[in-house]
Amino acid sequence: MRWLSNLFGGKLSGENKIAALTPGTRAPQFELPAIDGSEFSLQDALARGPVLAVFFKISCPTCQYSAPFFQRLYGAYGNAKFTVVGISQNDMHDTAAFIQKFGVTFPVLLDDTRTYPASNAYGLTNVPTSFWIAEDGEIEITSVGWARREFEQMAAKAAAAGQIPPIALFQRSEQIADFRAG
Repeated sequence: MRWLSNLFGGKLSGENKIAALTPGTRAPQFELPAIDGSEFSLQDALARGPVLAVFFKISCPTCQYSAPFFQRLYGAYGNAKFTVVGISQNDMHDTAAFIQKFGVTFPVLLDDTRTYPASNAYGLTNVPTSFWIAEDGEIEITSVGWARREFEQMAAKAAAAGQIPPIALFQRSEQIADFRAG
């Protein structure tokens, strides 16, 4: 793992954690096609405000668990001055079925399923992995798997970005896991 850490300038999670770029690291730029046929550029999105990038794979149970919560965050703060994008590690057909099944309406991008340029640039070994990327391009939050505390931190940042009071994204009757491995 040391060689991987060196590749990313020593900015990967600690030895006991899953590899992914950590807070304080500059986010690698990427351009990917969106499922709707448009093109997405991280650099262009950051010019409008922070970006929440959520990497996922359709067969991942934790991705299936977390997708509706990221959709709630988007629904609550989607008009705020930040961008939410999903980054699928699957082909267009399978991704379209996933977003329909889980009611995802935020933009979803397609990482090339042969080379995974964005996933590899971010040091992913597990999904879901999400990153809150500040306007200056610095990663402020990295969350591997489902981590309720980190999700709540991202929701607070979304509220602040839009200068909107925080909205409860979980219902009292729900049993929300604190953590689920990806």
